[in-house]
Amino acid sequence: MPIFAPNSSADTLRRRAALAAFVTLAAGPPLWGVGYALAYSFGFVGALSSGFTVEHWQGLGKADSDVARSFGFSFAVATVTVAGAAASAVALSQVLRGTLSRGLAATALFVPLVIPGVVAALVGFQFLGSAGLLARLAWRAGLIAEPDQFPALIYDQFGIGIVLTHLAVAVPWLTLLFIRIHANERVDDYVALARTLGAGRLAAVRRVVLPMLLRRAAPTLTLYFAAVLGSYEIPLLLGAQRPEMISILVRRKFALFDLTQRPEAFLIAALYAVLVFVLVLLVFRKTPSAHVS
Repeated sequence: MPIFAPNSSADTLRRRAALAAFVTLAAGPPLWGVGYALAYSFGFVGALSSGFTVEHWQGLGKADSDVARSFGFSFAVATVTVAGAAASAVALSQVLRGTLSRGLAATALFVPLVIPGVVAALVGFQFLGSAGLLARLAWRAGLIAEPDQFPALIYDQFGIGIVLTHLAVAVPWLTLLFIRIHANERVDDYVALARTLGAGRLAAVRRVVLPMLLRRAAPTLTLYFAAVLGSYEIPLLLGAQRPEMISILVRRKFALFDLTQRPEAFLIAALYAVLVFVLVLLVFRKTPSAHVS
């Protein structure tokens, strides 16, 4: 019989109370915010609220609405960014794993983690603008004769500057992540086993390395997708006025003097929060958890 059996029920109650308090403090404010945003979008609260209405939700299905364009543009930017960052980081982690896993090079991979979004956007502007570093290098190399001949990489309708700036920030630390996963999951051992069973080098990479790395990195990539989807500073400073990222559209509609636009701002914010929650829930449920023996 356990020595501390008389106190086991009290310890269980304390643990449950502590867990309940943590969940309340951690999940309470976001859930309250989403609930308030939904109530505002349905007309239950707000300066001009007049009772339940679905008027603000009826425009979501229109292909030419600001909301549809913003969500489509934001999803496209986030998808291209995450896919490009993951592909680049996987390639770097495999080609330069020995160099980037130790020394000054490994330390440098942590630098992007401490760069604020505003600073990253300003650096991106200095590099990608028509009078930036890349344009000057192109002029020096004789590729262009005038600054306006340089391709528009910022304030463009395709979000090229937004994607490139996010990539510059994300690729280093994702490379570090894949290097750590490669070591912790003993990928080399599985590759050696696959080669012993007759798999070629490319087949081993395609069927062993990539599935193992991407499966373990799926939660991180999902959270990064949600972060890019709702990013604010980089799209604000480098993005075009149309189309807008989700956060920029919410800010614009919320800050307008026309109070009739405010419920739509809450609608967009609530819709973004719900979509991200569902996405993260689906990915984390399909991701195998690590077991410690």
